[in-house]
Amino acid sequence: MSTPGPGAAPGRYLSDDFHPAPDTHWQRPVKGAATLEPTGDTLRFVLDGATYHGYSDAQIDDYQGLARRCFPWNPPLRLTVRARFSHPASQLKGTAGFGFWNDPFVLTGGRRPWLPRAIWFFFASPPSNMKLDPGVPGHGWKAATIDALRPTAVPLALLALPAVLLMNVPALYRILWPPIQRAVNIGEALIPAEMTAWHTYVLDWGQERARFFVDPAPGPLEEPFLEAPAPRGPQGLVLWMDNQYLVITPQGRFRWGMLDVADRQWMEVDRVTVEATGA
Repeated sequence: MSTPGPGAAPGRYLSDDFHPAPDTHWQRPVKGAATLEPTGDTLRFVLDGATYHGYSDAQIDDYQGLARRCFPWNPPLRLTVRARFSHPASQLKGTAGFGFWNDPFVLTGGRRPWLPRAIWFFFASPPSNMKLDPGVPGHGWKAATIDALRPTAVPLALLALPAVLLMNVPALYRILWPPIQRAVNIGEALIPAEMTAWHTYVLDWGQERARFFVDPAPGPLEEPFLEAPAPRGPQGLVLWMDNQYLVITPQGRFRWGMLDVADRQWMEVDRVTVEATGA
């Protein structure tokens, strides 16, 4: 395992195979009915007995306690994660995944809420409904990008507020939402992989474009299943499983809360690498 910082020369930024335990690179802000379980060769992110009365989160990251301007990751880089889940998408509850974001909410404390930036592999179960791309369901196992902090995004985001009622009219939604989606760099696609099997997930985060792959063949990466505009950095790296849900739609629907997770469920990871690229 090696964990030179993001200022290192081109080459490997981070490599962790979780043998025999997670690297010291990680912080581990575990909450509620959640645990991190090292197996000796992998790390399991476990929920068992979580309830809607409180937040439960099994997580490792590298940004706790940092100001957002000091988050450690900027493009161009490549993230590779080998992972599997205990249940298929139809049975998992809450949210889970891995990738980069700017931690825009207040669950970690110590920072003001902010507009989101993210580039990641992201799962959300019903009743979550984050239908930000009209062609992709509002929940499920997805690759996704967003950058609501782009200079072109702010004016359109402000216009979106009075347009919310208009976007409840389907014809007007089809006209009004696409330019906002482009301005905020929203790109999404369902991940073509069964969650319960081991898969290698690869994200190329370039200066201009983001490309997502599952189980790429050795050698030059093949065609991605999603290519989208890339958000900017700096961002933090996070892997997690929790019991929350979020409803947020262009039509002005917003709801957030916690879910009961009565049965044990987990995400298991056996490798994480981040490498510099020239993209």
